[in-house]
Amino acid sequence: MRKYKSNKQPRLPDPKHYDTLVTRFINDLMYDGKKSLALKIFYNTLDIVGERLSKEELSPLEIWRKALENVAPVVEVKSRRIGGATFQVPQEVNQERKTSISIKNMIKYARQRSGKSMEEKLAAEIVAAYNGEGGAYKRKEEIHRMAEANKAFAHFRF
Repeated sequence: MRKYKSNKQPRLPDPKHYDTLVTRFINDLMYDGKKSLALKIFYNTLDIVGERLSKEELSPLEIWRKALENVAPVVEVKSRRIGGATFQVPQEVNQERKTSISIKNMIKYARQRSGKSMEEKLAAEIVAAYNGEGGAYKRKEEIHRMAEANKAFAHFRF
């Protein structure tokens, strides 16, 4: 086997919700090793989401999970070189990569939003993703459109 499969180190759950997915999100949100700041931003964001969607029967954590689920792509395109031509071949995304893409897109488009603080920007992106709109959701739709357009090259799957 050419590629070495590294052993995944288990993530510790976050201190408040005891959830490893939250830890993963916080680690991606973190800048320059400032985890306590990332924790504070995430927990304040959940408080803001809870206030904005107080009419929903779901908890803010469940709303965040649903938002992540809404921005996770099912298929993506990968470049495959065949006979001098490069084709965009659509492929299904595995669960690990799905969550990784959704977390990164959520944070990326939250940072691009205009707003006062990161908590407010991230809360706005979570609410938008929960409702099926926003930058991260549009990115998912764009990925799906590209896969649909290149459906003819699906037989080149590797």
